[in-house]
Amino acid sequence: MIEAGGRWQVTRSDLSTPFYAAIVEGCARLTLPGRAPVTLKAGDFVLVPAPDRFTMTSAVPPPPGTARLPLETGPGVFRLGPRDGPVEMRALVGHCRFAAADKALLLSLLPEMIHVPGQERLMTLVPLIHDETRADRPARTMILDRLLEVLMIEALRSSPGPERSAGLMRGLSDPRLAAALHRIHGDTGSPLSVAALARAAGLSRSTFFERFRHALGATPMDYATAWRMAVARDLILRGGLTNAEIADRIGYGSASAFGMAFQRHEGVSPGQFAQRHGGRMSQTDGAPL
Repeated sequence: MIEAGGRWQVTRSDLSTPFYAAIVEGCARLTLPGRAPVTLKAGDFVLVPAPDRFTMTSAVPPPPGTARLPLETGPGVFRLGPRDGPVEMRALVGHCRFAAADKALLLSLLPEMIHVPGQERLMTLVPLIHDETRADRPARTMILDRLLEVLMIEALRSSPGPERSAGLMRGLSDPRLAAALHRIHGDTGSPLSVAALARAAGLSRSTFFERFRHALGATPMDYATAWRMAVARDLILRGGLTNAEIADRIGYGSASAFGMAFQRHEGVSPGQFAQRHGGRMSQTDGAPL
């Protein structure tokens, strides 16, 4: 819990995990690099998937040079601004992490910031997470993992459509493109073409291509290739498969075709990638790694 009063400011540039905040009372201003400040009011929820740096201030920011980290005033309670003044803003804040094997691809598909004003379901979840974080109950980690998953899904599906930047959620919000995306994500072992994806979307090839590129920020085949390479990286890190087996799972006709595509996309061979990241690949098929 963050409590604040008066004119205050906090700037963080040392974060490597997604940051979220729910404003319980009062208001605050959140600023990300290159974006105009966003005013957060009571009942608002904000999620920043990759917060390299952010600044949070009172509605009227303090003079330059007054930024400082919160002062802990009790277990899990931090104070911003003059300690002896009244509390004018309360917020529940926290961090989570992505357990996906390819975090870079996931982050590239998410909006830079998700701001959901006045969403009661999110405001119900955050106190549960806050309480579970502070408690030492059995199965705490498992419960937190599930709560954070629900929080992420609820935030993504609650974000206003017009505010979504190019990326996965914008694509999934378009029923036509969603059909093509489900085909890309769910059937990695079959050959793909723009024409086949356009048919799945019920659109002409040219209309589908432009609509997909505008919504996702990438062409259909570039996106599909990036997704299949992400699946390949995950399979390599899990270990135990040959090049030929991975090739079959992601739609390549041979181990050599997959190896060349992986080298072209990643800059290293599948075997080199495995060695660098601690994965293990079987070599029983004799294919070059």
